[in-house]
Amino acid sequence: MASGKDKKKKEAKQEWPIKAYKNLDFLNSPAARTIRVMTEMVEPSDRFWKHHLWNTVVFFGSARTLPGKEARRKFRDIQSRIKKASRPSPKLKTELENARREVIMSAYYDDAVRLSEKLARWFIEIEKKGSHRFAVCTGGGPGIMEAANRGAQKAGGISVGLNISLPMEQNPNPYQTRELSFEFHYFFIRKFWFFYLAKALVVFPGGFGTLDEFFELVTIIQTGKSKKTMPVILFGSEYWNDVMNIEKMAHWGTISPEDLKLFRLIDNVDEAFEYLKKELTRLYLKNIPRPRRKK
Repeated sequence: MASGKDKKKKEAKQEWPIKAYKNLDFLNSPAARTIRVMTEMVEPSDRFWKHHLWNTVVFFGSARTLPGKEARRKFRDIQSRIKKASRPSPKLKTELENARREVIMSAYYDDAVRLSEKLARWFIEIEKKGSHRFAVCTGGGPGIMEAANRGAQKAGGISVGLNISLPMEQNPNPYQTRELSFEFHYFFIRKFWFFYLAKALVVFPGGFGTLDEFFELVTIIQTGKSKKTMPVILFGSEYWNDVMNIEKMAHWGTISPEDLKLFRLIDNVDEAFEYLKKELTRLYLKNIPRPRRKK
């Protein structure tokens, strides 16, 4: 009869070491950062290829923008609370002003839904005629991102969501196509996928993240790092003219006057759609190269 010591030796011999690609402690360590970066490059590429998707129109904009109905309901609720209060607190008055602003900004949410829906219907139409597949692409979160995914879904089209993991909880919006919904850890890889497939950019009012994405991608176009020519729309001239004065950059010589032609300010959904339709047809639909996958 084997002793306890012999049994332990036998059990030790039967234990296999963990394979490196199954070692989660290693894969989540600083030493494996390069591997994690590579997976965020390769896995999305494989998925896009399987869905024959190489062309997107990217929507940027604030994650805080509410749908019109929700913003108006919130405003009415606060108005009702103020009427019931004998002496409304300063906090409640501030909430009312914030809600009033949200109602104004909510028009951009509704415009993003309408523009995305128009584009998605057109994408479906041209794909049926034999064109390459196009899709709306967003950052996958709430606000303008949700609006653009929502519009594409209303049209019966597909849409991409390039979600990012953040310290604060942010769930993917429910309107992006499930098979084309991604979660990235690295901002710079997410930006790569925004631009790599993009054939046009539509930038709605937004904050730091929106400005960061707009300026980086316009810089890539300006410097010629990308050979693509693409239409770029800043949607909402009142907001953008109030927030930044790019013309002054040309005035002070930090950019060329020609750089002001890299984007166009537009306020109307129909005008934005017709501009994108015309430019995408001119630049890409007549002779768009199909990528070749290396064997």
